[in-house]
Amino acid sequence: MFEKILIANRGEIACRVMETARSLGVRTVAVYSDADRTARHVALADEAAHIGGPAPAESYLRGEAIIEAALERGAEAIHPGYGFLSENPDFVEAVEAAGLVFIGPSAKAIRAMGLKDAAKALMEEAGVPVVPGYHGAEQSDAHLAEAAGRIGYPVLIKAVAGGGGKGMRLVEEEADFAEALASARAEARGAFGNEAVLVEKFVTKPRHIEVQVFGDGTRAVHLYERDCSLQRRHQKVIEEAPAPGMTPEMRAAMGEAAVRAAEAIGYKGAGTVEFIVDGEGGLSPDGFFFMEMNTRLQVEHPVTEAVTGIDLVEWQLRVAAGEDLPLLQEEIPLVGHAFEARLYAEDVPKGFLPATGRLDHLRFPEGVRADTGVRAGDTISPHYDPMIAKLVTHGATREIALARMSRALEEAEVAGTVTNLAFLGALTRHPGFAAGDVDTGLIGRDLEMLTAEPETAPHVVAEAALTALGLDGPAAAHQGFSLWQPLMQRVVLVRGGEELVVRLAVLGPDRIEFRLPGDTVLAEREAGHWRFDGMPACGAVRHGGRVTVFAHHGQGFDIVDPLARAAAAHSSDAIEAPMPGRVAQILVSAGDAVEAGARLAVLEAMKMEHGLKAGRSGRVAEVLVAEGDQVEAGAALLRLEPEDEA
Repeated sequence: MFEKILIANRGEIACRVMETARSLGVRTVAVYSDADRTARHVALADEAAHIGGPAPAESYLRGEAIIEAALERGAEAIHPGYGFLSENPDFVEAVEAAGLVFIGPSAKAIRAMGLKDAAKALMEEAGVPVVPGYHGAEQSDAHLAEAAGRIGYPVLIKAVAGGGGKGMRLVEEEADFAEALASARAEARGAFGNEAVLVEKFVTKPRHIEVQVFGDGTRAVHLYERDCSLQRRHQKVIEEAPAPGMTPEMRAAMGEAAVRAAEAIGYKGAGTVEFIVDGEGGLSPDGFFFMEMNTRLQVEHPVTEAVTGIDLVEWQLRVAAGEDLPLLQEEIPLVGHAFEARLYAEDVPKGFLPATGRLDHLRFPEGVRADTGVRAGDTISPHYDPMIAKLVTHGATREIALARMSRALEEAEVAGTVTNLAFLGALTRHPGFAAGDVDTGLIGRDLEMLTAEPETAPHVVAEAALTALGLDGPAAAHQGFSLWQPLMQRVVLVRGGEELVVRLAVLGPDRIEFRLPGDTVLAEREAGHWRFDGMPACGAVRHGGRVTVFAHHGQGFDIVDPLARAAAAHSSDAIEAPMPGRVAQILVSAGDAVEAGARLAVLEAMKMEHGLKAGRSGRVAEVLVAEGDQVEAGAALLRLEPEDEA
């Protein structure tokens, strides 16, 4: 076994690798950018090395700096985590040329699976079923459009060097193909430096089922399947193992195909063979097709660990250190069911835009595995993926595991940045998902229901007011109490743009009456705990000028300061950046006439491109930024002429 390894990554995966390394007695070296100087993964490591600026290209993608850090600190091997350099064959070769061990597959294996078109051809040769499509080298618009027509709509355009949903577009009609192709190419070029695409048939009720494989360079085993069908814009949201509705025959067929795929390229280490499955009419051994192979540890690997009891990172370290595969295929257990939910800092009502901000409060319930790279007080950076944590639950049955996940999401507490917590909770209560009737289109079909804002209950408003005035703690037992008559206090809260005026009548040290618009709530304290109309407090925190009550996955209220209040006029004339990012494209010029919904600019943030559209028809008055500019959230990018002048 190694004595010391360097983890060439950040965030939750760096922390995850460090935990296993520590359990094996292996010392760890962290690397960090300017933005991550005080990050959790740096604090967990035995040593840390600074490698550059905040942008990934200035730090986590600088292979030579990472290798130099490993050599300087006496590390024997480098674990790449996932993302960044984890699937870069040139980096693998540079690591080995420096006399270090790369904890992962060979450069040859990565190259074999790195381009989707070549990988599909290789899999066909190995007898692995593939989706009908075009994977050729001819990349002209006309040729690709002709291929799409021949395959038959709907089709999926995919970047050949892609992953994570980037450079991918669903095209349902021929008339939309040209625009979708241009958009996919632009995103692929920005994300991977390669704009080549493939076109394949889109399965109408697709399920995304992947098989975890592990190889020693010669032979391989599989650790069963994961269902990753709950996706939004090709990004996984909730994963589970095993796949609902899986039959022994189907599992055997998929497992054997995945092992053939791994052994065909001499795979070493942890990898995932992804299949698109036709879910129409149930699962069938002849209804799955090879999609791609991820030559690294997957984000969702914890669900496999939960149902097998196997630490995949431990296996990675042991096999990389020269040991044989720890278990034979028939020795790998499959027990119970597990779910993983990806908790992100993202603004769901604004179309799931990635969010930034300080995590003023962060707490996960006991009994739940929470893989995270952040702590309370940390800031979600615009430079990296905005994941806060992965929550994992396990149970003897799917029903039990899902119920535990639903409760875990209810009890998780996050304040200081917007999250997708309520959206995840709604997914766990979706009747179709609960029944195991899942496919990749489920979220899109029921998006309105899944993103519906809950009503703000009177007792929640009352608890927010109590917290806003600082009356929730034990030190405030007599604050605001008047001997002869109830002392009235007033607080103004804002939630969802609605102003709520709350008046408090302090009836005694442990009794307060809250008078809300159209309602009254009585709060009473017993044994140090507040109850509102007999209901126990949900729990709340005040952070700056905001209160978050941990009801319905967290409801935030802004506190209006009457001394500093100023009405900020909002104009529909300005096109503002919805988040911090880089201006990738400006698509119009001053004087141009635009229609409502027209794309005006493209903002690149959190490794994704976001098109900014005109909210109304009009004429562009001025362009306030240039392509390549870094902008903050809320910065005006363009301005339309006032409607009476347009």
